[in-house]
Amino acid sequence: MFTTFARTTERAVGSPWAFVLAAASVVLWASTGPLFGFSDTWQMVINTATTIVTFLIVFLIQATQTQDTAAIHIKLDELLRAVEGARTSLVVAEDLDRAELDRLRDELHDAASVEASFDLKQED
Repeated sequence: MFTTFARTTERAVGSPWAFVLAAASVVLWASTGPLFGFSDTWQMVINTATTIVTFLIVFLIQATQTQDTAAIHIKLDELLRAVEGARTSLVVAEDLDRAELDRLRDELHDAASVEASFDLKQED
């Protein structure tokens, strides 16, 4: 139930209408400034509202990003499994420490550089 709520909220908050609503709220709040004498309470209304909304949205965004990341990992794992010659040991790359990830990245970057150099020589 939370996942459905988070996804629905994510789509709604990411829409142009949500931005228009937020911008209109700020304009409405700012336009009431003279009416309330730009008081501390008037300023606290926008500060409190934006803090609460931001606090809640952070958790919703994290929940949807975690699910998206898991889905991407599953898809990439399937590709690694299906492609002949691919290192299936990389399926657990997200469990490696930072030093090992850096080493693998450098190794793959070096291999790609060598392949790119070879491809450029072939074109000449």
